[in-house]
Amino acid sequence: MEYRPLRRFKQAASEEECLAILESAPRGILSVHGENGYPYGIPMNYFLADGKLYFHCAMEGHKLDAVRTNDKVCFTVLSEPVRNPGEWWNCFTSVVCFGRIAEVKDEQRKNALLRTLGAKLFPSGYDIEADMAKNAHRALILELTIDHMSGKKVREK
Repeated sequence: MEYRPLRRFKQAASEEECLAILESAPRGILSVHGENGYPYGIPMNYFLADGKLYFHCAMEGHKLDAVRTNDKVCFTVLSEPVRNPGEWWNCFTSVVCFGRIAEVKDEQRKNALLRTLGAKLFPSGYDIEADMAKNAHRALILELTIDHMSGKKVREK
C-alpha cells in the first residue's frame, strides 16, 4: 500500500525518534471508522512491545464494534511540549501510526500483556495480581500491527 509522503519533509522525525516517543508517551488517540460514516477517535493508554502497540478495553462498546467491522485504524501521539529558552512557542513531535488492529484471543498472552500494561500505568507497589484476579476476565487486549509510521517535528509559531 502506498502512503502519502510527509509534505514538510524537512520536519520529519526519524524512526528512532518516533519509537522513543511511542515508548514514553502515556496515551494517544486511537481513530477508527465509527458509526454512520463518522470517524471516532478515543484517548487510549497503551504500550509498545516488539514493534506493535497494545491497548486494553472492555468486552463491548463503540470502539470494539468499530474495529470488529473495520480493522484499519490510526493512532496518534504527541511528545511532551518543550519551550526553548527565549522562545514563546512550544515544540513537540507528533507520531502517526496506520495499521490493523485485532483482539488478542489467547488468554495467557492476554494476561501477560495486561500485566505489562499495568506495570506501565500503576504506581510501584501496586498489587497487579490482585487487580488481575478481580478484573482480567472483563478486559480485552487489542494489538495494533503498524503498517506505516511517520513523525513530524512541530513548532507552534
